[in-house]
Amino acid sequence: MTTKRITILCMICFLMSIFAVSSASAFDWKKHDGTSIKLLLNKHPYTNALLAHLGEFTELTGINVTYDVFPEDEYFDKVTISLSSKSPEYSVFMTGAYQVWQYAPPGYMEDLGPYMKSAEKTNPDWDQADIYENLLSSLAWNLKPGSPLGTPDAKQWALPWGFETNTLIYRKDIFDKHGLKPPKDLPGLVELCAKLQKLEPEMYPIAVRGTRSWATIHPGFLSAYNGYGAKDYDPFPKPSMNSPKAVEMTTLWMEMVKKYGPKAWTSYIWYEVGNDLGQGRACMIYDADILGYFQNQPGASKVSGKLAWAPGPGASGAEPAPNMWIWSLGMNANSKTKDAAWYFLQWATGKDFLLKAVRGEFSLVDPIRKSVWADPEFKKKLEEFSGYYETFQTIIPNCKVYFTPQPMFFETTTEWAATLHEIYNGTAPQEALDVLSERLSKTLKRAGYN
Repeated sequence: MTTKRITILCMICFLMSIFAVSSASAFDWKKHDGTSIKLLLNKHPYTNALLAHLGEFTELTGINVTYDVFPEDEYFDKVTISLSSKSPEYSVFMTGAYQVWQYAPPGYMEDLGPYMKSAEKTNPDWDQADIYENLLSSLAWNLKPGSPLGTPDAKQWALPWGFETNTLIYRKDIFDKHGLKPPKDLPGLVELCAKLQKLEPEMYPIAVRGTRSWATIHPGFLSAYNGYGAKDYDPFPKPSMNSPKAVEMTTLWMEMVKKYGPKAWTSYIWYEVGNDLGQGRACMIYDADILGYFQNQPGASKVSGKLAWAPGPGASGAEPAPNMWIWSLGMNANSKTKDAAWYFLQWATGKDFLLKAVRGEFSLVDPIRKSVWADPEFKKKLEEFSGYYETFQTIIPNCKVYFTPQPMFFETTTEWAATLHEIYNGTAPQEALDVLSERLSKTLKRAGYN
């Protein structure tokens, strides 16, 4: 290559770098200096990380931020009341994907798509492509009940912030002691439970959620259900909980719960499941990966450093298909400070904040960005959590929200959980699920879905 050509190439590279720097610096973080916004937040480790760095956002933008934080048993009621009253008090609020199906149809949520596409309003360094697409698409919906998430005509109702996949979390020390391996499928999980019951009689084999609530369906149960290729509706509004695959999976799951689960299963929520693992009462849980993460942190529980992760089992030979819960950030459609709120959303879902939120003492897991998962410091931190990183990388391609989006989600899914209680109390699975399907069909028909 001639000296002249080398000189030309160097000049081109130099000009490209200047353009990139000037493009990034052209974004005016101070555009809304002096504006005030208010956040509505759920009490959560993710929130702790946010609040610890909130002053950095104000320093960067000049935007003043106030907030209210409520425990989860009060939080969603507070959000519903605030949004339904069309109050502009809160500009940004935490939400889940399922709540979008309740809040977006009546117009309570702002479509974030136009903001994301605006070169003027969005920092080029925000880098949408760095966010896992299955997270963004799980929060995008066209408002048509039964329509899949993430369709081309869908609007983006929230941004993912931190999420959780559902996996098998187990006592590695006990498995090593007895030469046990994580099961590959649900029948293998039931067989493993039978072994653990004999090998560790002072403990019980597995904890899963069990209250009469939608929250019982969405973690381990639905993840195993997906692994069987079963659907909730096929198609909507036709309930499919009584299909052959659904009955097969539900029968096996309820056998596992009755024989090897907690004695007070019908009262078990997230906290009981996590505490029984952390206090050494349960050998395994099939629930959110981060639930075990919190118990495994140094000094957090009796089993700190003793836990390991594996993909949650489904049908024999099937790929793991875990359902996910996504803690997300939405914008109030009635906010008077939407542009300033969008600046906050960019910052809170941006690379700089998320890197800080996963490092050191903070526990914003699972991060939504590929680049954060590739961060050497975060990967080093996860070395103390056996199988966590490897399990995540295995399941993330098939991890998404598997429920059919529809506004009556909470009512109908709670009925599904109530049917599991009937099976637990002795009703034959096929009979109970047939009745459930018929009841939900009538409920949806009365609501106008045909």
